[in-house]
Amino acid sequence: MELIVKRFEDLTTRELYDLLQVRVSVFVVEQDCPYQELDGKDFLSYHVFYKEDDRIQAYLRVVGPNQSCDKVSLGRVLTVRRGAGLGKKVMLEGIRVAKEKLGADDIYIEAQTYAKGFYEGLGFQQISDEFLEDRIPHIRMLLTL
Repeated sequence: MELIVKRFEDLTTRELYDLLQVRVSVFVVEQDCPYQELDGKDFLSYHVFYKEDDRIQAYLRVVGPNQSCDKVSLGRVLTVRRGAGLGKKVMLEGIRVAKEKLGADDIYIEAQTYAKGFYEGLGFQQISDEFLEDRIPHIRMLLTL
């Protein structure tokens, strides 16, 4: 499995197509949640993903401060093969990129509530009550490095 970490401007057109395709497949189609996937934050993000056999298997983006909030944040976290440990693997790489490339002291996420335990296992702590985003229950979480 190949790890790829790139800024938006360094992505090939094929990589961009593939990552947008997998994000829409998971977040819009699979979760039956129509929302504005293209939100303008990709331009200023690091895109972290694992590929195998030329297909994206896990993905997230690392968004700099002041794009979503005043902290570095991780978002659009997904895995294609669930239960294979790829979620943890891509999250650890995202945390590394946040620290090394953006100097993060804290990392913010808006997690789907059902995944709270997964993120707590990585050191994130819940910092808000549950709220709905695009009709899906979420919570705000923070990792202090």
